[in-house]
Amino acid sequence: MAKSPGENGPRSPAAGGTLSGTRESLAPGPDAAATDELSSLGSDSEANGFAERRIDKFGFIVGSQGAEGALEEVPLEVLRQRESKWLDMLNNWDKWMAKKHKKIRLRCQKGIPPSLRGRAWQYLSGGKVKLQQNPGKFDELDMSPGDPKWLDVIERDLHRQFPFHEMFVSRGGHGQQDLFRVLKAYTLYRPEEGYCQAQAPIAAVLLMHMPAEQAFWCLVQICEKYLPGYYSEKLEAIQLDGEILFSLLQKVSPVAYKHLSRQKIDPLLYMTEWFMCAFARTLPWSSVLRVWDMFFCEGVKIIFRVGLVLLKHALGSPEKLKACQGQYETIERLRSLSPKIMQEAFLVQEVIELPVTERQIEREHLIQLRRWQETRGELQCCSPPRLHGAKAILEAEPGPWPTLQPSPSIRLPPNAPLPGSKGKPKLPKQIQKEQQKQKTSGQLEKTPTPDQAKGAIAGGDACPPQDVPPKDPVHQDPALQDSAPQVSTHHCSQESLTSQESEDTYL
Repeated sequence: MAKSPGENGPRSPAAGGTLSGTRESLAPGPDAAATDELSSLGSDSEANGFAERRIDKFGFIVGSQGAEGALEEVPLEVLRQRESKWLDMLNNWDKWMAKKHKKIRLRCQKGIPPSLRGRAWQYLSGGKVKLQQNPGKFDELDMSPGDPKWLDVIERDLHRQFPFHEMFVSRGGHGQQDLFRVLKAYTLYRPEEGYCQAQAPIAAVLLMHMPAEQAFWCLVQICEKYLPGYYSEKLEAIQLDGEILFSLLQKVSPVAYKHLSRQKIDPLLYMTEWFMCAFARTLPWSSVLRVWDMFFCEGVKIIFRVGLVLLKHALGSPEKLKACQGQYETIERLRSLSPKIMQEAFLVQEVIELPVTERQIEREHLIQLRRWQETRGELQCCSPPRLHGAKAILEAEPGPWPTLQPSPSIRLPPNAPLPGSKGKPKLPKQIQKEQQKQKTSGQLEKTPTPDQAKGAIAGGDACPPQDVPPKDPVHQDPALQDSAPQVSTHHCSQESLTSQESEDTYL
């Protein structure tokens, strides 16, 4: 994960010659396909159609990483109920984050519906707020030429990012163009940090779920809030977290800890790619998505838990260590993990049940930082403090920030029942009380009092006084009726997506 241009491997043929920092520079030349078959498996139309290739539900060519492992299929009815509840959360995000964060965490652990995953990641990471706070910033960066030093390195890495995914299979296709734009924009946004190879797969995963501008701001949040310092020049933060992981392993799996200590294997040899790429290059794709769902909600502790679970089940028993007598065999075991321990259902359950908290990670961080300062001196990279998950990011965001105003992707007609529910949706108790008061007041004011009748006759005007507006909509002027709020019908259409209060369990 080096950052210097000379350490990024052999250069793939550049079809457009020298880069100018624009997406046109990635357009394939006439001999691009013949020159590099691996990075260019077809034209844009072929990449979008795949007439001769089968694509799985994640967008990978069948037989590649996306097709590995047993998939946990969710029944369609349950998936629709989850989508409805996630729509309610996203349309009322500020309220849910303030009062029902535990429910959000539970639903992230159960898995975000695929149709809403990209939108949910933006809300969890704070990328949505960041975009609203910086309108037009990405377009400004996108139109800038960029630093040639980083543009050359980024262009070399494009064809290596998920080459068997339909978005990135074609040299100079839309996926590679957007990836180039996002990574280039980040080097301009944080010129002191520049570009690190491990940022490319992170950005590629984001682009699979959202447009380039949204992916850019989610990448900013990952680099600045979730994993600060990971992609700096000296990689000091990842070295510290390697020591933290190794120390936590002593409590989680003493057998694995003793074996790695005896073999004198530095944590950087096996955990660097795990942590810097958030396991995007390690796990089957269904497991990657579930890990990222929890990571965006709960923060870096999920990355630590996944690493500890893999180490525990790969090296945590004497039987498993019989084939790992030396350093080479041990590292090979960690590089080629058993598919069983990476399977979605097994891994997610183990991660949820592992008792490793933010407090333990921060306490160990202080211990390792003190040891670092005693042996190596002060850190050269002064990165901002790490924030553990969506709630911490929301609370640390400097105010005032705009209230999120999402446009619902699904609209239900008035009085329409929710999918999977029976009958009409119940209005909140407060709305029911307001409607009851209006009915009662309307009945009382249909007949005027004697004093009101006398005043109206004496004044020669049958209209009520101006300072006391009529409460009965039946006797109002038609123009006033049009401007008056329609509580019953309009509120039903707004509340048609709200979660039912009687449902405490989440399917």
